[in-house]
Amino acid sequence: MNKKLGVFVAAGLLSIVSTSAMAQFAKADDAVEYREAAMTLMSSHFGRMGPVVKKEIPYNKEQIKENVALLNRLAALPWAAYAPGTEGGRAKPEVWSDAEGFKQAKVKYLDSLKPLTVAADAGDFDALRVAFGNTAKSCKACHDSYRAKKK
Repeated sequence: MNKKLGVFVAAGLLSIVSTSAMAQFAKADDAVEYREAAMTLMSSHFGRMGPVVKKEIPYNKEQIKENVALLNRLAALPWAAYAPGTEGGRAKPEVWSDAEGFKQAKVKYLDSLKPLTVAADAGDFDALRVAFGNTAKSCKACHDSYRAKKK
């Protein structure tokens, strides 16, 4: 009897987890707006480091650490807004038709933030430049596969 109850509870939890992301948003358009806003903020904080790593403006360890810390917090935000039923915006249909590939691109991006964070925290400019480039590559790869061009 306990085994059957456990299976029933597990199935119920799985259905809640799979629908909870959409339940966070009253409408699919709300999810689209949310994820695009989160991506815009991520782009802003990442982009602020570009002129630094290109040596166009002076390196300021504290500003870089602050941007990377914010980027890490922001990086957790957009993913729940890609639930089934939230199609649209600049997300290509492949986000849903190739959900496993999209998940792998997300993981690659999140993993790329780890060396960026280590370099920023250490104040290691050379390591920062390498990590920044790798993070930029993970962003570009995901955008190439899963984000539609602006109209």
